[in-house]
Order: sequence, then C-alpha cells, then structure tokens
Amino acid sequence: MMKPKIVDTHTHLCDPVFDKDRAEVIQRAREVGVAAIISVSEALSDARKNLDLAATYPGLLPAAGLYPTHLDIQLAEEMCSFIRTKRSRFFAIGEVGLDYWAVKEEPQREVQRQIFKSFVDLSLELKLPLNVHSRSAGHHAIALLFEQGARKVQLHAFDGKAATALQAAEAGFFFSIPPSIIRSRQKQKLVKRLPLSCLLIETDSPVLGPTPQERNQPSNAVIAVDAISEIKGISKAEVAEAAYQNTLRLYGDLNT
Repeated sequence: MMKPKIVDTHTHLCDPVFDKDRAEVIQRAREVGVAAIISVSEALSDARKNLDLAATYPGLLPAAGLYPTHLDIQLAEEMCSFIRTKRSRFFAIGEVGLDYWAVKEEPQREVQRQIFKSFVDLSLELKLPLNVHSRSAGHHAIALLFEQGARKVQLHAFDGKAATALQAAEAGFFFSIPPSIIRSRQKQKLVKRLPLSCLLIETDSPVLGPTPQERNQPSNAVIAVDAISEIKGISKAEVAEAAYQNTLRLYGDLNT
C-alpha cells in the first residue's frame, strides 16, 4: 500500500546541526512518506544556504525570512530586497512574525511589529505565503495579519488559545502541528478544536521533537500525523491526505 504524501511545512534544514548527515536525514524522511520539506530561514545567511540546498536536494523547498528577535529595520529591508530578487525560487516568506516571549519591552515590540508588517506587505506584493512565528503573541500576530489584509498564512507551532485560532481558521489561515504535540496539552486542545481543513504538518526540526533536548528531524512528521489521527478519531491516511491537500491550497504546486 502506497504511503500518503506528507509535506513538512516548517523546518530549519539549513541549521549546521544537519551539516554532517543532511542527506541521510532527508532520505529517512522520504522513507516514511515525506514528499517535500519547506526549509525556513532566520537570517540572510540561512536564506542563501536554503537556495543552495534546494539545488542539491530535490524536494527541499526554500523559504526566506527574518526571525522576530532580529530588531533591525535595515536588515529587514535587505531581506525584503533579497526575496524580491529571488522571488521565483522561494516558496514562502518565513519565518517571520512576533515573539513576545523573547522581546518584552514595548519599544522593541513596536520595531518587531513594523518589521512584521513589512513582510506581510511583501507577501501580498509577491503573492507568497507567510510562514509565521507567534510565540506568546498569538492574538497580537493574528490581529496584525487581519489589519494588514494578509491572505496566505501559515501559523507555525501556534501556542495561543484555541478560540483565537478558530477566528483565524475561519478567515482561511492554516495551522501547522509539530511532533511535540504528544507532550503538549495546549497543542492537543488546539487540534481538538480546529477543523481538519486548516491543519498542516511540520516538525520545526531540529527543535519541537517528541523528546525534549533531542534533535528533531523531518521523518518525525509522522508522529504529528498519528497524534492528530488519535485526537480526531480518524485514520492516519485521512489526516495525511487532508493535510497534504491543505498544503497545496496554501502553497500551490510543490512538484511532489
């Protein structure tokens, strides 16, 4: 029986922790049905590396963004310019967003919001999906996305309330679920409340794996599928197929 296709919609495969065995990591993912992997960036160096990796590994799809703790308007402008020049090669803008866990002072949060707005505007300009980080800022990130008229949105590893997430789901936003769901009551509650039609799969490798402090990898995407299957009371195949179709609705043809 053919394995259902899975897309790991948020990883950091450019992370140096994968430099010694990246090919093996990707092969293990393929063996369990992961047909494509979206590799996000946190800085310009990551974005460039993702492009190089995509040229080497079929099925590795590059994204470019600036991690929310980079509070540098000029750096954000440089990233926006870089994305524009390479637009045809990128599948998403990410990861970008807000992080109120790491950034606690209001003046710095305002800079963070301005940078996030610039990426939302860029996504509308270039018609690229946003791959969004919103740690301890879920409500604020969704409000900003609404205000800016964002259309193609993935909220990765969302840690906010299900009621807030439901409003975003109703607006057509998607939520990606990592393997850490098996040890997160919040993520379990989120999946229980959200409709299957807005769920995606991610691993956030090398973090958010099933076991804290151990390197996560894209092959663990199946753990997220299994957890959603158990919570929703439906088959793993149905979860994988729905998440795959949801991914295509957001990202378009991934050539998988």
